[in-house]
Amino acid sequence: MNNNLKEDIIQKILAAIGEVRPYLNADGGDVELVDLTADNTVKVRLKGACDGCPFSMMTLKAGIEQAIRSKFPEMKELIAVE
Repeated sequence: MNNNLKEDIIQKILAAIGEVRPYLNADGGDVELVDLTADNTVKVRLKGACDGCPFSMMTLKAGIEQAIRSKFPEMKELIAVE
């Protein structure tokens, strides 16, 4: 993946995260983009109240993944890292 394409994809991912961030912030949480791998795996870190929350996997899959996939349908998977 060339750097321009990767930067374009990262901007799309950040825009998607920006759409869900207000909902996470309302509950005292946040999410940050950690990495976009060569195979289109997106790695994020849940922060604040989202880190360790019993509903964090639901938030990750139903909220964050759905938002990112709407802007970056080629995403292979979304994983949370420490």
